[in-house]
Amino acid sequence: MRLFHVSDRAGIARFDPRPPPALDAGVTDKVVWAIEARLLANYLLPRDCPRVTFHATATTTPDDVARFFPAGAPRHVVAIEEAWAERVRNAELKLYEFPTATFTLADATAAYWVSRAPVVPVRETTNDNLPAAIEARGAELRAVASLWPLRAAVIASTLGFSFIRMRHAQPRPNLALG
Repeated sequence: MRLFHVSDRAGIARFDPRPPPALDAGVTDKVVWAIEARLLANYLLPRDCPRVTFHATATTTPDDVARFFPAGAPRHVVAIEEAWAERVRNAELKLYEFPTATFTLADATAAYWVSRAPVVPVRETTNDNLPAAIEARGAELRAVASLWPLRAAVIASTLGFSFIRMRHAQPRPNLALG
């Protein structure tokens, strides 16, 4: 297993535990966050970029596979708003690989791992073509006008999913009638 942290900052020599930005994963104490390699594509975007990410799992129904994934397409999607597409194309991120010894699994569905001890990365690499980096990780990058309808459809499905930085998404469409 390989664990990573994605940042827009270069040259971080040591990651110290910090309070969690949200309590979604049930983590309340100071930790260093890492993402498992299998879902790294979900994080190869600028930090504040809102996204809906989803993937087929062992329990995903054939109907949901047909509905969300075109034939022959990857069964992992990272969806962003069209308004972010240019920023994503022009962004550069640093990818830090971590030793795994001090990490424990915090959320299996989201592939979140945490360390309560400081972590010194074993490698730092640069990603300056984020769409290609996402594709190289076996995911499809999709740009949509609004993330909210997709989010609702994914929640109602049998897919594995994660919604990231949705507080930065465009406002929800007004669905009130009349």
